[in-house]
Amino acid sequence: MDASPTDAGHRPAGADRGLQRPSRMPLGKYLPYEPIGLEDRTWPGRRAERAPLWCSVDLRDGNQALIEPMDVVRKRRMFDLLVSLGFKEIEVGYPTSSQDDHDFLRHLIDTDAIPDDVVIQVMAPIRGDFIGRTVKALEGAPRAVVQIFNPTSEVQRRVVFRADREQTRRMALDGAEQLLAFQESLPGTELFLQYAPESYTQTEPDFALDVCNSVLDFWAPRARHTFRINLPATVEVFPPQEYADRIEYMSRNLAHRDRTLLSAHPHNDRGSGVAAAEMAVLAGADRVEGTLFGNGERTGNVCLVTLAMNLFSQGIDPMVDLSDIDGIRRVAEECTRMPVPARHPWAGDFVYTSFAGTHQDAIAKGLKARQESSQERWDVPYLPIDPRDIGRDYQALIRINTQSGKGGIVHLLRTGYGLEPPRRLQIDFAAVMQKICERAGGEITAPELWAAFQERYVLPGRGESLPDPCPPSAAAAATGGVEQWFALARTALDAHGLEGHVQEVTVQGPMGGRDERAAYCEIGCGPRAFWGVGIDAAQDEAVRAAIRSAVHRMRDYTQDGEPRLLTDAGGEVRARGLRPSTLV
Repeated sequence: MDASPTDAGHRPAGADRGLQRPSRMPLGKYLPYEPIGLEDRTWPGRRAERAPLWCSVDLRDGNQALIEPMDVVRKRRMFDLLVSLGFKEIEVGYPTSSQDDHDFLRHLIDTDAIPDDVVIQVMAPIRGDFIGRTVKALEGAPRAVVQIFNPTSEVQRRVVFRADREQTRRMALDGAEQLLAFQESLPGTELFLQYAPESYTQTEPDFALDVCNSVLDFWAPRARHTFRINLPATVEVFPPQEYADRIEYMSRNLAHRDRTLLSAHPHNDRGSGVAAAEMAVLAGADRVEGTLFGNGERTGNVCLVTLAMNLFSQGIDPMVDLSDIDGIRRVAEECTRMPVPARHPWAGDFVYTSFAGTHQDAIAKGLKARQESSQERWDVPYLPIDPRDIGRDYQALIRINTQSGKGGIVHLLRTGYGLEPPRRLQIDFAAVMQKICERAGGEITAPELWAAFQERYVLPGRGESLPDPCPPSAAAAATGGVEQWFALARTALDAHGLEGHVQEVTVQGPMGGRDERAAYCEIGCGPRAFWGVGIDAAQDEAVRAAIRSAVHRMRDYTQDGEPRLLTDAGGEVRARGLRPSTLV
């Protein structure tokens, strides 16, 4: 009898994992979705090559989801922002839903606020005289999209409208006929006709196609311009690949496809709105509706900023200008009165910031290598784009807390203050900052880091009525080479009766383009090392200051048995509740 893997001393696959237990959630209440089963799908083999046509629905779909809907002033500010960014199709309202929407539409038309190359969009349900009133509200508009819609999903047919398939299809066709008839009432307006089967993702694919083709067959011989089919994931109920399959199915089978602009309108109920939109474009969608930063009902509409930045990061022109991402965010936040989360892709406060030590080290080295080379192509670890391309700087890339390492600390010293400390000094200060962060229990800012660096290495000995261990008469030696610097340091040690080994005295050239120089001195005493740093425009003064600081730190340690701070330069650190004794 053959031995089983267990008999042979092997553990079965998966045995090393934690044992998960069934949940108590009511699984029987829900059914899995039915895949369309598009076996010959082609979209997975495609890749994005250009941006789709974007349509912002911030002023309607986004606005209806706000706790405090925008008034005309805030709507106008949002509209002007969208125009300035380069959006060429902007949904401006649902004129029959509220007086505010109607008044804003008229405001844009009456004040001639719509640029010649921008198409506004309005929407109307297929109900009563709503289509006629919507078209009338457009009088004087140079060009506009009118979207008509009716719910087509099985559950809404059954529960809300108590209508069968044919009645639902007939409703859509009635709306198409009404809209076409009103086309003649706007002789000075380029009117683009758009139909949307609301709740498309919950509608049987064959029925959705039947309804859309009925509308297209009616419009095709009669409409003046191209027309549109908009396929909304009114509620996101299945994975993004299924949405893509259904988009490709519609794209292949829509009547009059050469005259039809196919539009996708993803929502984010499952958290995959961006993926659904990107896959939909690969599957044949020509146009995407969404909002800035994903504002919208429930979990929101798809985020157009994320979609556009995803293209930009691949070297594809997004066809909108996001070069001032923080300015865009400020206007959007002021108009919606909703904050953009700190971790929101591409635009949040922390998305280009690293706290982890290994990440900080890689970023710092990547930025330094880029600075030293003439390479145009961006290639920096952990940063998919150059933050400067969207109006950010490098100051917030690396921030210090208990997870940080010397790489991040050195980056802040280099970029903020022009210092390039020797490696052993980097290690020494990293240990100092670890203790400070642990005591603070949070982040330490760059100014606080600099205050700690100065108090530990630059300022010891200053202001004391003690014999100068490196008197001015010895300054001439400081202008010499390394041997003279070492001799000067030994003289300073002797002046205090200290026994130590001078391990390093080095001078850094001009700091970050400034005239000042930095000198570093390391003195060993048994297993410990004491560093001093001097900063001065004159090299000899910088060397003297570095030696004096190192000697004073060593003297204070040997006198008391533990380091002692002699200055009050740590004010910025103390402001965070840190005592001087934390800087050891």
